[in-house]
Amino acid sequence: MTEVSRRTLLAGTAGATGALLAGAGTLAGGLVAGSGMAHGQAPVAPPAGQVPSAYRYKVGDVVVTAVSDGMRTIPLADTFVRNQPRDAVNAALKAAFLPENEVPISFTVLLLDIGGKRVLVDTGNGGKPGPVGQVRSTLAGIGVDPATVDQVVISHFHPDHINGLLTPEGAPAYPNAQVRVPAREWAFWMDEGQMSRAPDGLKPNFQNVRRVFQPFGDKVERYAWDKELAPGLTAVGTPGHTPGHTSFTLASGSDALFIQSDLTNLPALFVRNPGWHAVFDMDPVMAQEVRRKTYERLAGERTQVAGYHFPFPGAAHLEKDGEGFRYIPVYWRPVL
Repeated sequence: MTEVSRRTLLAGTAGATGALLAGAGTLAGGLVAGSGMAHGQAPVAPPAGQVPSAYRYKVGDVVVTAVSDGMRTIPLADTFVRNQPRDAVNAALKAAFLPENEVPISFTVLLLDIGGKRVLVDTGNGGKPGPVGQVRSTLAGIGVDPATVDQVVISHFHPDHINGLLTPEGAPAYPNAQVRVPAREWAFWMDEGQMSRAPDGLKPNFQNVRRVFQPFGDKVERYAWDKELAPGLTAVGTPGHTPGHTSFTLASGSDALFIQSDLTNLPALFVRNPGWHAVFDMDPVMAQEVRRKTYERLAGERTQVAGYHFPFPGAAHLEKDGEGFRYIPVYWRPVL
């Protein structure tokens, strides 16, 4: 197992309005044709929040549903990018037409209809729905019963990826699913010695891992890197963000999708600048090396990429651009 130094261990902690038909008259009762409201009646204000967000696309024969868990904005800390000054980070945010001094972080899990099974990759923040924690409500909105999920595959053990394994009441959120986790990730976070030696800021993560997996007892399956977890879905070791951080290759027919998990965070910062060190990476040097090597390959092969923290729906291509990469979102398609 990759040993992570104490110095590098850090807490990890988504219209146009319709025009009235020309020349439409009034209906009985004073309603304007097509409007649904009476003359003089104020229009009903739209809800303040967005509707639940899900987007389907295909990779060969596999239907991929990007399921938003929401988005939160955090203040830009001086240490958010550990090897760059705040001014450089703000310049990168401004160049991407994002507000300075704050960081928008999206969360998107993937539901795969693959080989006659439903496979959920990561689970979101969990808890009651708010700005985040929306996975189960979004699944309900598209008619997916959590009981029909056959398998839950976890990429790593940061809370925003595993807490959704449980309902707010602490019961398994996907009661019929086989839960599968990276063997190296399990070995690190379940090691009592690692927990005892961890800095105080990281100890809550160890405790959270035990809380989340306790209801599952010995029914959690640990998988090795390079293992095929479902037809065409293969685990890829990408350590650095955490010791056992795992990405996935999804291949079907002539199509492929690289599910990068947390190989990087906000694209405007870390895709454009793969050498920047995000505060969430436990071993930032290793994370940088793995990120750059992986992105060089994906850009060269023109492979589509799905990123957990990419802007919804989180699918894009990466193009080599100088020392970094250009982020090119997928083209939205209304039908599969």
